[in-house]
Amino acid sequence: MSTRSYPHDVDVVIVGSGPTGAAYARILSERAPRARIAMFEVGPTVSDPPGSHVKNIVDAAARARAQERSEGPGAGEATVNSPGAVKSGDRLARPGTYLLADGFRQPDEDGLPVAAFSSNVGGMGAHWTAACPRPGDSERIDFLDDLDELLDEGDRLLGVTTDAFDGAPYTELVRERLAAAVDDGRAPDRRVQRMPLAVHRRADGRLVWSGSDVVFGDVTRANENFTLYDESLVTRVLVDAGHAAAVEVRDLRTGEAHTVGARFVVVAADALRTPQVLWASGIRPAALGRMLNDQSQVVFASRIRETPPGVPSGPAGQSDEHDVVGGALSEQSGVSWVPFTDAEPFHGQIMQLDASPVPLADDDPAVPGSIVGLGLFTAKDLQWDDRVVFADDETDSYGMPAMRLHYRLTEQDHEVLDRARAEIVRLGHAVGEPLDERPFTMPPGASLHYQGTVRMGERDDGRSVCGPDSEVWTVPGLFVAGNGVIPTATACNPTLTSVALAVRGARHIVAELLLMSKSDIKL
Repeated sequence: MSTRSYPHDVDVVIVGSGPTGAAYARILSERAPRARIAMFEVGPTVSDPPGSHVKNIVDAAARARAQERSEGPGAGEATVNSPGAVKSGDRLARPGTYLLADGFRQPDEDGLPVAAFSSNVGGMGAHWTAACPRPGDSERIDFLDDLDELLDEGDRLLGVTTDAFDGAPYTELVRERLAAAVDDGRAPDRRVQRMPLAVHRRADGRLVWSGSDVVFGDVTRANENFTLYDESLVTRVLVDAGHAAAVEVRDLRTGEAHTVGARFVVVAADALRTPQVLWASGIRPAALGRMLNDQSQVVFASRIRETPPGVPSGPAGQSDEHDVVGGALSEQSGVSWVPFTDAEPFHGQIMQLDASPVPLADDDPAVPGSIVGLGLFTAKDLQWDDRVVFADDETDSYGMPAMRLHYRLTEQDHEVLDRARAEIVRLGHAVGEPLDERPFTMPPGASLHYQGTVRMGERDDGRSVCGPDSEVWTVPGLFVAGNGVIPTATACNPTLTSVALAVRGARHIVAELLLMSKSDIKL
């Protein structure tokens, strides 16, 4: 899908190849197959097919190379590769990501010291945990009447399932113990349940984790009017007569600059780089970069001493049948979900350690899967002054305006975190025997779930960047995508919601293309 011959003009430019950019490409390919689409990604192609999850790379050395190539200007820096490293207090990134070199914390603020990025085809979708829970209660966007249908469509694009881990021997045991501790008084859809995951099991039993490749689907890959350009940095969106008209893109292989005309431009970089592109373009609405929010995260671990029937009692690694599937993942306890509620404002992921991006404990000689990792995420108390700002006189390693993060935890944030720490210890005891009575609070930015910076609004009241279709209020034809569009404070993993919002935006573009009576394409 990659070529170095840049087009003079297209119908739709998509900036960024993560799951939301891929969702725009997919919906356009399905509903407007004659529309010419150019997608630009700053990073290289690191997996095959392009955008696929690195977990699907069976060879460990090849997987490590793909991760390092995703680390952009941070490649070669220390990353979390061993159990306990994240708990050392050092400022470290996870494999496949890199940290903001500076500007991550301002004086007398909490900052986001481990705010991280990925630069590769597929974006963070090549490295994520693939958790796709649905928002509930105050997490939901109340002015979107079609939210549930959009979430259904997001499930389709991401390939979400709930049964991939049903064969794991500890799954039911873990879930039963959690339910006994949590479910009383909850609505049915907010009770402990299987975690919806963008993962499926092949006929040969191997797990396949969804990345942007799954979102693209065969229809996009077969679309002759779609082209993906990797190692291509979009530096500006050009506006003509108030309407998005083109992008400036620099070929990172040659350094050459190009201008590509477009009827519509979709910026789906991420929650920090999407506002960066708009700022560099002189598109600076009052809400740009504002309401930045992360999800604070508390982690814990417990051991299950009992061994379910049929599970070998030897130490980890001694059972080929239960230890590894496809060479990539031990999957003994499955993945369970404790949904967020307004009364209990935590989103819980309970999983075997090998499925978690955060190593919690050394897996000493214990039954595979018997050490269960617990994680609780909390929603931010949204503040207008939590924001990312950009410099006009200083640039980052890509030559874009340097960013500075302003971020504080409020008194309410600290109160909810205290509740989360108490709750995770309670759940740890409910599941098994805690390895430590003290939960660990991850440093701000660790969730990788940054949101709000190009937030959606029901009306243009100066407090949002885009409308319900993700079109920027001040620039018709310009759309934003990604977690930054989510306007609510969420504790659940945001990717499914972001893809759902991208579906709505893509449908709007399709409708606009159909209305263009003078269009030179036939839809």
